[in-house]
Amino acid sequence: MAATIELDHSPSTLNLYLRAATAKKAGKLQGEQLPKLTVCLKNVKTDPKKLAEYRNVCGFPLSGSMPVTYPHILAFPLHMEILVNPLFPFPLLGLVHVRNEITQYRAIGNQDVLDIECSLAGPQKAAKGLEFDIVTKVSVDGKLAWESVSTNLFRTKVEEGDKKDGDKKEDSFAPDHIDFWPVPENIGRRYAKVSGDSNLIHIHALTAKLFGFPRAIAHGMWSKAYALGSLDAQLPKAPFRVSVAFKLPVFLPNKVQFQYANTGDHIEFRVKDQNGQKPHMAGTIEAL
Repeated sequence: MAATIELDHSPSTLNLYLRAATAKKAGKLQGEQLPKLTVCLKNVKTDPKKLAEYRNVCGFPLSGSMPVTYPHILAFPLHMEILVNPLFPFPLLGLVHVRNEITQYRAIGNQDVLDIECSLAGPQKAAKGLEFDIVTKVSVDGKLAWESVSTNLFRTKVEEGDKKDGDKKEDSFAPDHIDFWPVPENIGRRYAKVSGDSNLIHIHALTAKLFGFPRAIAHGMWSKAYALGSLDAQLPKAPFRVSVAFKLPVFLPNKVQFQYANTGDHIEFRVKDQNGQKPHMAGTIEAL
């Protein structure tokens, strides 16, 4: 089954979360693949005040171009539209964002007018359930400028013979630089305000406990954005791709290590616990 939804404005994420909380989802795949759902929004303009607040929360300097992660924020309500659609079989609450890959073909100006298209792909069987992708394409003046693949996990039982092999290789990464980030207790609420991602596991310890977490956890996309904000001066000027895998959650408040090594056309980075042992996020930046 296929469906294309063309929006005339960006939907309210609060309303989308309310729809998610009241939706009845079967939690079972019908057939081998997810429905071909696509959501489009044209002529998207950036609010300068919201962009400035995002830079502040995520550590990006002032610039004539928007941060490489900011189109994800503009596309997030469209992601939600896909996930609350009746054709999508899995409940939104409980999905886990496991990987995110962004390809920037050219810098996007703060005042550029964007056309955004998001589509659903998958799933693939994984060790802990089913993984699926939301593919986002952002065009300026009819030309592709930015795209991303957000991979999410729906936890469910998978037959042993069908499981995709997990990445259990020992991490041999050797950083050239190590910084320490304080991650305050309110960072989940601050990021939710600028991103629209108000998932209760990020907002407060009390709401996180409803989902089995001892404390609130930082948004994975905040961690990715803050890493790129920290590396902003070193990012390639030409087209590049930045890929991350989200590992263990960062409980709030916290202090973490940010480790990276820059070889010129390739930057590898990690976010680990304060002792540099437990992994929270692993990423690479490569020039194209």
